[in-house]
Amino acid sequence: MWSADPAKHAPLEDIQGIVTGSIVSALGFYLLAKVGLLTGGTAGVAFLLHYAFGISFGLLFFLVNLPFYYLSFRRLGLAFSLKTFIAIGFVSVLTELESRWMVVESINPLWAALLGGLLLGYGLLALYRHRASLGGIGILAIYIQDRFGIRAGLIQLAFDSCVMIAAFAVINPETVLYSIVGAFVLNLFLAINHRSDRYIVVR
Repeated sequence: MWSADPAKHAPLEDIQGIVTGSIVSALGFYLLAKVGLLTGGTAGVAFLLHYAFGISFGLLFFLVNLPFYYLSFRRLGLAFSLKTFIAIGFVSVLTELESRWMVVESINPLWAALLGGLLLGYGLLALYRHRASLGGIGILAIYIQDRFGIRAGLIQLAFDSCVMIAAFAVINPETVLYSIVGAFVLNLFLAINHRSDRYIVVR
């Protein structure tokens, strides 16, 4: 049931990591959506389309990620791709059910941005540690880096910047600024905590 090797996870450990990471991430998305905020990556694209056309965020989030699974399979393997597909599917369903199970009547947009960013950071960290993810832009960035030599971080930054710029056409400027704060908190959290050399099991 449990792996004796700190560098590897047993199937049960992967399951709990993917489930809990997806639950926490879905809660982060729920708080952002509650006040009309968005974030970067494919989730940001899904939020933009959701706000612009009123289509379900969960459905859009699932569909927007579909084109990236081929790249994921080619670059990162079947196991990563399958776990990522499961995580994205789970989060897509949870974001649709969240409002039926919990109602937040009022929340300050800045606080929603901070909490949403942190929750997404925790959720993604759990998924990363179990070799899964929630978006395809990172996979595309790695592919472009390998193919053309452009740093993946710069590609990710450029894409997220385009999402935020496009957001000005869909939501008001103040909301975009709050969204940028949330995205900054998310990325700062991951930059500080997502390091393989710190993933040490205390015995």
